[in-house]
Amino acid sequence: MALLERVTTLIRANLNDLIDKAEEPEKMIRQVILDMENQLMQVKTQVAISIADQHMLERKLRESEDSGQQWLKRAEMAIQKEDDGLARAAAERALGFRTIAEGFSQQVEDQKTQVETLKTALLNLQQKLAEATSKSDLLIARRRRSRALQQASHAGRAIGDHSNSAAFDRMKRKTQHAESAAQAASELFGENIDRRFAALESESEIDRLLAELKSRRRTP
Repeated sequence: MALLERVTTLIRANLNDLIDKAEEPEKMIRQVILDMENQLMQVKTQVAISIADQHMLERKLRESEDSGQQWLKRAEMAIQKEDDGLARAAAERALGFRTIAEGFSQQVEDQKTQVETLKTALLNLQQKLAEATSKSDLLIARRRRSRALQQASHAGRAIGDHSNSAAFDRMKRKTQHAESAAQAASELFGENIDRRFAALESESEIDRLLAELKSRRRTP
């Protein structure tokens, strides 16, 4: 669907590249955030609609199955009364409802897949939005510091005070160094989180496999 295509495009967007290439980075990232927020609301709405459709299909499936069982019981009743014609008619109705139920069953499975796809897209978009918001705050703060340092440096040169200019340059280098250190720490923390979640997922899969093997051994 077009909605998922737009969401996928936003999720795959490399924010760092967009910021570096933009003539007005602050304006650009604000627009990206606005687009993400709009798409987020649409995905939330679509998830709710898809879940409602799934519940409706499941209800139709149960009704078809119940109707099929009722006609089977009627066929049995007709057989007991030795009315083969009526029994055959009831059996035909039972088979008809069975076919309908099979159709609803496939629709339910397809709908479940769509719901999970939308939920995954919603989660990924929420994470991307959080990332964009964080980068927006950092970008704005960095550009403000940069402008302040430039203005101070220009003022120092205007009055011919080379010592002040040198002090401003040192301050600028310290700020850049602190930003680089913070970015490195953030990347390292992110990698650690990824490794920890990967380990948890591996342990969960091992536990599931062991439980399945034990279940098979208990099954006569």
